[in-house]
Amino acid sequence: MSSEIIGLTDWLKTPPGAYLLGWERTHFDEAVSDVFGYHALQLGLPELDALQANRMPHQWLALESLPAATAPSPAPDATAAPAASSRRAALLTDSGALPFPESSLDLVVLPHTLELSRDPHATLREVSRVLVPEGRVVISGLNPTSLWGLRQRRGHLYQRWGYDKLFLPSTGEFIGYWRLRDWLRLLDFEVESGRFGCYRPALTSQAWLDRFEWMDAAGERWWPIFGAVYFLAAVKRVRGVRLLEPAWKTRKAPAAAPAAVANKEPAVRLRPPA
Repeated sequence: MSSEIIGLTDWLKTPPGAYLLGWERTHFDEAVSDVFGYHALQLGLPELDALQANRMPHQWLALESLPAATAPSPAPDATAAPAASSRRAALLTDSGALPFPESSLDLVVLPHTLELSRDPHATLREVSRVLVPEGRVVISGLNPTSLWGLRQRRGHLYQRWGYDKLFLPSTGEFIGYWRLRDWLRLLDFEVESGRFGCYRPALTSQAWLDRFEWMDAAGERWWPIFGAVYFLAAVKRVRGVRLLEPAWKTRKAPAAAPAAVANKEPAVRLRPPA
């Protein structure tokens, strides 16, 4: 078989890529919809608008490079899956050296950014630097301990013999869920929530993916840590920093209750008139 390597942009247009994007879009929308502030940044993956459900007034998409030009898309098919939402890139930057001041962003989303980064440690350190205290980071990544991860490792093995091609794009390196949690803990992040998804087998046919739709519900119940993708949200904690509450949230001081006070003057007995 051919050892052709498919790029990430092209892979996301395949049935498994659309399946993955659909799941991630739903969970990014849920995670960012209630995060408030003024400045939000999405770093990478322009095929997915991970900030569309957020209401911050200033939002940017940053990429490390412009996506390669592709051939014109064919006429839309009424039976095809909806196209992935995206926004226009606002800046090009190295993910390990973001052009933002320290403590200037309220939210950063990283859809598969770490596994595609040349230095994921440096990327996380930069995210920690630019986030304000109590700022949020939301991350998604491919799970190496999944059916998709196993097929990818098998593909790398068979490619040495020229017998197979990779199921997933070859760019990047899988980062395990628990390994990522350790990295975040070292940077004083506290993981607020985490979950796995996309439990269907590593299949390229839409018809076969649909046949295994039942595995999504079964996987969440019976083997939750073996989903093809993981998703987590964390908050930046800074020791010794306490956010001031708005004036309308300030608790009112309780009204002072009346208290009896003893009279220290000696009592005077009045004599009745003669």
